[in-house]
Amino acid sequence: MPDLPDTMRVVEISEFGGPEVLKPGTRPVPTPGAGEILIKVAASGVNRPDALQRMGNYPVPPGASDLPGLEAAGTVAAVGEGVGRWKVGDKVCALLPGGGYAEYAVTPADHALPVPEGLSMEAAACLPETVFTVWINAFRRVGLKGGETFLVHGGSSGIGSTAIQLAAARGVRVFTTVGNAEKAEFCRGLGAEAAINYREQDFVEEVKALTDGRGVDVILDMVGGDYINRDIKALADDGRLSFIAFLGGPKAEVNFAQVMIRRLTITGSTLRPRSIAFKAETAREIEAEVWPLVEAGRLAPVIHARFPLEEAAKAHALMESSAHMGKIVLTL
Repeated sequence: MPDLPDTMRVVEISEFGGPEVLKPGTRPVPTPGAGEILIKVAASGVNRPDALQRMGNYPVPPGASDLPGLEAAGTVAAVGEGVGRWKVGDKVCALLPGGGYAEYAVTPADHALPVPEGLSMEAAACLPETVFTVWINAFRRVGLKGGETFLVHGGSSGIGSTAIQLAAARGVRVFTTVGNAEKAEFCRGLGAEAAINYREQDFVEEVKALTDGRGVDVILDMVGGDYINRDIKALADDGRLSFIAFLGGPKAEVNFAQVMIRRLTITGSTLRPRSIAFKAETAREIEAEVWPLVEAGRLAPVIHARFPLEEAAKAHALMESSAHMGKIVLTL
């Protein structure tokens, strides 16, 4: 093991609650086990699941750090037994089981990816959680492909901005929903053909107009609630609806006759509980399919705000205000 400090700065969840429960603290530097690497964190992405964990609504998997933070970028500080690809000093970004709000974080070596050429550590820290989520739920689970039509709800969010760019880069016609004109312009700049202001327009009617009455092939939904039945109406026959969150609630009364008659697919997933092997396989797919687009500049993380690690509470308050466009990053 290289020389490492005994302790590190962290941000802990002092109790379940609002952003103010995130408190700076000190913890021992973790030791990587077999098949793991220790990352000296340069930046960590802030994501909605972090807030859910802070509120007590996103349980920590067995064996994972109880610190929030599901993605980070930095340099490899130590490697565990059996790690072949990475060596101390390598620049990586990684999907984490937890623990990103800290100076050091441990993750399975196969969940790390090289920092794309030309990308800063802050930008690289924005990629893993969002790209994994979009790739799994829009491309792997429902097979979104070039030439199809795609509706992304919440297009100005970290997930939304990633989904818009990745789909557009792969030849998909992309539509999105937003809350104001500024966010609409932002999303069109990322590659969305149309940005529908959900406060002023009915996204079902707008999508039908944009597709000559057909509807869209795929919807990526993080809202749920009263959007669920409207999503079904907005889908084309044989359309696919993929859920990644339920900010508007997880329940709705659904007429499944429409699902059957129109041959619709409704699915969704959460990432954190999936197996190490599944995440490793996904990482290799992303490196092959997505990383070339990042290095070519066709998918670029948009950073709305940066906060020092100790100001994680401010970062969460901003995220929950939904005033941001793109990603929020903690820096160390």
